[in-house]
Amino acid sequence: MLPIGSDDSDLRQPPWLTYSLIGLNVIVFVLLQGMGTNEAFTYSYSLVPYEFLSGHDLVTQGDYLWDTVKREPVAEIPHGIIRLRPSPEPVYITLLTSLFMHGSFMHLLGNMLFLWIFGKHLEDALGSFRFLAFYLVAGVSASLIHILFNQEFPECIIPTLGASGAISGVLAGYVMLFPHKLIAVIVWFFAVELPAWVFIGVWFGFQILNGLANPNGGGVAYGAHIGGFVVGLALIVPFSTGRELEESYWRYH
Repeated sequence: MLPIGSDDSDLRQPPWLTYSLIGLNVIVFVLLQGMGTNEAFTYSYSLVPYEFLSGHDLVTQGDYLWDTVKREPVAEIPHGIIRLRPSPEPVYITLLTSLFMHGSFMHLLGNMLFLWIFGKHLEDALGSFRFLAFYLVAGVSASLIHILFNQEFPECIIPTLGASGAISGVLAGYVMLFPHKLIAVIVWFFAVELPAWVFIGVWFGFQILNGLANPNGGGVAYGAHIGGFVVGLALIVPFSTGRELEESYWRYH
């Protein structure tokens, strides 16, 4: 299922922060990542679980990943598979920078489509400041959960990047505030409208199924998606003050 839009007639103000987040992600991918061709930048600012857990930077030297603090190899890799470059100091900064980077144009397009459809309504309900805090906390928490379940080799040396964890939190907040709001969706070449709780519920179910079917991720951090969603469910009540929950229930029930 591919979401393509929702009714925006009830927005009380332009969602400038949502548009700004989309613009920032696009700028980083196009200008700094060179549309995915600037591997030096991408490998430097991606999140590597080993680096976060140890506080040590990893760099590729020949067929080995070297710990620059211990000055010794920590893993042998096929030449050219993982080309880690020096990370910013401290390496913990990548916990944030990785949220605004993407691995491909389709990766970026998919994430920004979801952020555009679901982010603007959540921003309208929470206000720009609280929405930004919600977005960043969900994204960072999703990355930490990903690290928690990827502490062993070889998963701990694989870089991760993308806004998916933060956007998963946005989906959780959306389904709590707007469970019955209709989402325009393409299903097998047909355009239909589904309540948000149905679409997001199916989406979350697929994250769980895919995560179970691909314990190592298969190139996708399903644990971060699931973690970001669960964190979003937990965050929406303290972030919304309760008033938005009540208003949204009566507006869309």
